[in-house]
Amino acid sequence: MKEISWREVTRFEGPEQSPGFLLWQVSTKWRRLLETALGEIGLTHPQFVLLASLGWLHRTKSHISQVELARHCKTDITMTSQVLRTLEKKGYIARPFKKGNQRTKFPSVTLEGRKMIEKALPLVEAIDEQFFKGLGKETNRCVKILQKLARED
Repeated sequence: MKEISWREVTRFEGPEQSPGFLLWQVSTKWRRLLETALGEIGLTHPQFVLLASLGWLHRTKSHISQVELARHCKTDITMTSQVLRTLEKKGYIARPFKKGNQRTKFPSVTLEGRKMIEKALPLVEAIDEQFFKGLGKETNRCVKILQKLARED
């Protein structure tokens, strides 16, 4: 079998120059830390993101549909529904239908869900602070770059 001719298939000297590979490595490392901490309080990272985002969105809007939540989090609608079902079973959210709309569920955070957000958010922020501290004064620049990437579709 012929060996791959790397010069013909990639423009990078090696994986260390590939922004996609580096992003994957960094996000995997960061997520591993989050999953460990959140696992200690009984949440997965997707559960935390959807629960905290739902709480955040309810500050300015009383009815948030599952589709709106998925769009905000940039998550798959089916996965969002599955995670919300789990959060509902745990008692952290309720997912009623809105009067006059029996096709769309409008999740809301319960009292137990608010307590879990109050427990989880400081853990996540502490991990973020520790993880990104190596950037020092470049942290704000990194945030702006990530914001730009998150906005682009």
